[in-house]
Amino acid sequence: MGITKKYLSDNKICRVTFTLPPGLSKKAKTANVVGDFNSWDLNAHPMKRRKNGHFAISLELPAGKEYQFRYLMDGNIWDTDLKADGLVAASFPDQQNSVLNLKIR
Repeated sequence: MGITKKYLSDNKICRVTFTLPPGLSKKAKTANVVGDFNSWDLNAHPMKRRKNGHFAISLELPAGKEYQFRYLMDGNIWDTDLKADGLVAASFPDQQNSVLNLKIR
């Protein structure tokens, strides 16, 4: 898994690329990134499988905020990005959400 961030010239928007490696998603047919930035809509941001087997998506998000998110594969398998900026307890027992920090320092 991985996240790359690129702040646009005005620092008000950040282009964030979310990537799931094939080791995690090789059996998955679909993957979505779900979080605060899309009101936890399970279908809002489907990821595309790249030629190298990774699922990925790039989103332009407002900077200056933190967002919680998770990955959803095949509509029923949730996963956390351990390489995110942080982890917080989710509303489900023994689950964690990944944290994406886009606050400008």
